[in-house]
Amino acid sequence: MSESAYMTSSEILDELITRYPHLDFLKNDIASAVDMLNACWSKGGMLMTCGNGGSCADSGHIVGELMKCFKLSRPIDRKTADALKEYNGGEEIASKLEGALPAISLCAQAPLMTAFMNDSDSSLVFAQQVYGYGRPGDVLIAISTSGNSRNCVAAAITAKAKKMNVIALTGKNESRLSEISDISIRVPETETFKIQELHLPVYHAICAMAEADNFR
Repeated sequence: MSESAYMTSSEILDELITRYPHLDFLKNDIASAVDMLNACWSKGGMLMTCGNGGSCADSGHIVGELMKCFKLSRPIDRKTADALKEYNGGEEIASKLEGALPAISLCAQAPLMTAFMNDSDSSLVFAQQVYGYGRPGDVLIAISTSGNSRNCVAAAITAKAKKMNVIALTGKNESRLSEISDISIRVPETETFKIQELHLPVYHAICAMAEADNFR
């Protein structure tokens, strides 16, 4: 395991700004996003993510970093490990499972999404899932380079109605998502691919910081 695996949350954030100094103005927003996520998970809540195209891929990428080991070893909780050991083969399962920070990509539910788009309104495909899964205190990360993607905006509105918190990852310009969200992380670019290039280090830092806070 590399030395960077043992960094604290604040050290991870400092390293991000060292590597990307033009993101310094986002430092407080990134730290606040991690605090919001930690508060959600401490109460048994869940993170939901959504986006389109490259942002859809980023949505799943975030979930992948949170639901299994990222930089740290994550043993599962002792209570579950002990319960697994009561079953034949359970000890091996307990030794191989990894600690998780509950998260789901709303882009990944293809049968549900296609059924809803066929039967109802495709712009509400994420909102329908937020309505079904969401509980007060849960968090939605909506990723949109423009900040105005109709399905992400609808999901954010539905999340707020469900008493959830919303984190937006967008580009430089003000947008519907920046208006609706509790935390708006607006990276300083306006072209789609350049925005996406900065979204990746930002959400990698968020995932690493959350892991450090919950498993270090």
